[in-house]
Amino acid sequence: MIRMPTAPQPGTGLRERKKIRTRQAIRRAAYRLFEERGFEATRVDEIAAAADVSPSTVFRYFPTKEDIVLSDEEDPIVEAALRARPAGEPPLASLREALRQTIEQLYASPEAPEEIARRMRLIATVPSIRARLHESVADTSGMLTRVLAERTGRRPEDLEIRVFMGAVLGGLTEAMLHVAEHHAEVDVVDVLDRALTVLQNGLAD
Repeated sequence: MIRMPTAPQPGTGLRERKKIRTRQAIRRAAYRLFEERGFEATRVDEIAAAADVSPSTVFRYFPTKEDIVLSDEEDPIVEAALRARPAGEPPLASLREALRQTIEQLYASPEAPEEIARRMRLIATVPSIRARLHESVADTSGMLTRVLAERTGRRPEDLEIRVFMGAVLGGLTEAMLHVAEHHAEVDVVDVLDRALTVLQNGLAD
């Protein structure tokens, strides 16, 4: 999935709001240091000091340095949007609309465009982040598999669900890499829409 800044949502509890603020502080400090020193040269203890937290706190929120760029914060938003889609709607249509709504919501934050641009530059240029991207996208598969299995009346372990999710996750990974490589020239929603259209129609014109 495309990782973007997440603002506290209405009704979010105090504890969760503190967690979100801590994650944001760590990420913003990391991005500053990545730009100043480079990703590989920046140590986690330096990020922790810049964010005014301990190194253990950084690792609690982000198990690896790459996860600071690729953390999966939008899954609950996608899940809620998927569950809100009409019963009987084709899975790809439901997923397309859920992703569109999620991206529009996350882009609404004033600081989102610059933070997204930073993330895309890192994904495009840092090999370890690109390698971790495949694992990060796969982390989303459990949620999507569970929800789409429920919506289609299948079991998550059914072959049809596994094949469908493998195709979807592969498509989302390639879409994200395309956005990273051409970020200044493309629209995120359009890229995802094109990726899902290929899954639906193949390579037909």
